[in-house]
Amino acid sequence: MKKLLLAALALPLSACTMLAAPMNYALSKQPAGAALMSSGTVSVKKDMAMVMTTASVSGLKPGTYYVAHYHTQGTASTSPCDSGGAPIMSSKLVGMTDGMGMLKLSGSVAMSDVMNATYFNIHTAADASGTPADAGVSCTPVALK
Repeated sequence: MKKLLLAALALPLSACTMLAAPMNYALSKQPAGAALMSSGTVSVKKDMAMVMTTASVSGLKPGTYYVAHYHTQGTASTSPCDSGGAPIMSSKLVGMTDGMGMLKLSGSVAMSDVMNATYFNIHTAADASGTPADAGVSCTPVALK
C-alpha cells in the first residue's frame, strides 16, 4: 500500500517542476540592421519561476559581439519592436558570431523580471560586456504572461 501511495504522489510532484511547452518566435530584421540579412528564432520555455531563452540567428556580421535582451513596451509605436521600450537588463545575453555570421545565445532569468516584456531585441554590441551599439538589428514581439 505504501508503494502504491508513493507512486501516486510521484506523478503530481514531478508535474510541478515540468516546463511548459516552448514558445517559438521568428526574428525580423530591424532598420539598424542596415545591410545585414539577419533572420532566426527565439525559443522561450517557462516554468513557475524562470524563463529560459535560446536564440539562433544567421546573417549577422562574422566575428562580432551582439547583445540581446527583453524590453518593455515603449510609447513611440504600438508595434512592440518599434516602440522604443526600456531594456530589461537582467535578461541580457551576450555572444560573438562565428565565421559565418551565426549567433547562438541562451540563458535564464527570473519570470518576475520579464513578465511585462513585449519584445526581444538583438543589438550589435560595442564590446564584450554587451554595451548596445545600435537600436537593434533583429527583433520579435513576445508574450510571456
